[in-house]
Amino acid sequence: MTRLFFVTIAALSCLFSCSENDDMPLDAPDSSGQFTRTLSHNGVTRTYILYVPDSYNETSNVPLMLNFHGFGQRADRYLRFADMRSLADSGSFILVYPQGTLLDGNPHWNAGLESDTNKSDADDFGFVEALIDEISSNYRIDPARVYSCGFSNGAFFSYALACYHSDKIAAIGSVAGTMMVETFNNCSPSHPTAMINIHGTSDAYVPYGGGRGLKSIDDVLAYWTDFNNTGATPTVNRITDGATTIERHFYAEGDKNTSVEHYKVINGGHVWFDIGYDGANTSALIWNFVSRYDVNGFR
Repeated sequence: MTRLFFVTIAALSCLFSCSENDDMPLDAPDSSGQFTRTLSHNGVTRTYILYVPDSYNETSNVPLMLNFHGFGQRADRYLRFADMRSLADSGSFILVYPQGTLLDGNPHWNAGLESDTNKSDADDFGFVEALIDEISSNYRIDPARVYSCGFSNGAFFSYALACYHSDKIAAIGSVAGTMMVETFNNCSPSHPTAMINIHGTSDAYVPYGGGRGLKSIDDVLAYWTDFNNTGATPTVNRITDGATTIERHFYAEGDKNTSVEHYKVINGGHVWFDIGYDGANTSALIWNFVSRYDVNGFR
């Protein structure tokens, strides 16, 4: 993660800390099946929120979804608007909201490889591997169905996991995020990887057209459609949800029947979108997409 990236993303801090989601009480009791747990990694005590659906039992392996917050955010607050708990109940998967470590006082995810220009030294890739191992030691996790998604910096990190640690990740989702130039130039997944991207055309912090060390959404789509060898021409559908216009771009028939899906939110900003598409909100769009795949492709 380059210094330029942190100069860019640091502007998001007030956006998150001043959002209406942060006004919610922090000491609300955990719901049934929800736990706050710690994990020591690399000499640092890390925290994560774990949600286990009532349907879970020890007779069969279940999927695992990792959902990463944005820069400057807290996992407990982020969970409240990027909520996938009802989906975990209906889809019978275990859900995790990890907490990033502090960088200049702001929680973050280190999505960059070790280099002289990387301002962060957090071993987040190692933390995620240790986290998957710990959860798998306590619950029956299907190792072929571990998914990653995130918002903004959390989405950058999900792309990096797919690029650098694809042996652990089956498919990914991105909301208001993109690939850093460094990640884009060094990406080498070990298997076809389905990807869903939801992005607003008026995002002022992670611009749709890229810039400031960030790739454009068109470049990101081109990378994943080329890597997965999907059809070059997407199926495009356009709907209006209230006052919001959404275009769905779907690239199909990739290797191992993978696909790439993009929701283009016209005039949308830098948010976890409160939208509906065919009855599915942002969380459901992501889960409904990634859950169709495992590390071997379409299930």
